[in-house]
Amino acid sequence: MSWDVLLHYAPALIRGFGVTIACWASGCALGLVLGFAVALGAEAPSRALRAVLRVYVEVLRGTPFLMQLFILYAGGPSLGLRLSATTAGVLGLGLYSSAYFSEIFRGAFAAVPRGLIEAAMSVGMAPFDILARVRAPIAFVAASPPIVNTLIVMSKETVVLSIITVPELMYEMQTMAAETFTAFDAIFAMAVFYWCLVEVVSRIGRRVEKRAAAFLVSHA
Repeated sequence: MSWDVLLHYAPALIRGFGVTIACWASGCALGLVLGFAVALGAEAPSRALRAVLRVYVEVLRGTPFLMQLFILYAGGPSLGLRLSATTAGVLGLGLYSSAYFSEIFRGAFAAVPRGLIEAAMSVGMAPFDILARVRAPIAFVAASPPIVNTLIVMSKETVVLSIITVPELMYEMQTMAAETFTAFDAIFAMAVFYWCLVEVVSRIGRRVEKRAAAFLVSHA
């Protein structure tokens, strides 16, 4: 282990880690919004819409993220879609994660007791109010653990972004390894960075789960 090499490349690695966090956070935020919308759309009365959304989810879950990323970045120009590497990476992460988040939300909505929904309908609550005040809060508590787990999984999917030249942590690690021939040092540094990110997300996730459960109990 060469500490001098690590200290020399520390600014580049930290900068790459910042890009990794930015891409991961932006992509997952987009994925959560899209996933929630897809889960709601899956309950629409239109069979055509439900079929389209099911195909959307199955295609994104059933194909490798790397392939999807190449289609966006390399295949996009042929369709008039010219994206920078970072934009393509964020959009790719958002679309890819949305398929998983939509299934999480779909399962969480299905876990809401039917009796609560019928009770809300019996007192004349509008569909939007039922969603906002009954279904969504309960579903969020049920969805919190798998959401946190998916966020952790997606954080590690960001290593793929280096292949389309996004200057994230993996990209900087490869540069360091190529210039110094210290592959182990570079891999060790990258592992530490990702471990720190996963630990932070896990701890925040546990706190959010506890607060969400406490909120639900206090408003029961």
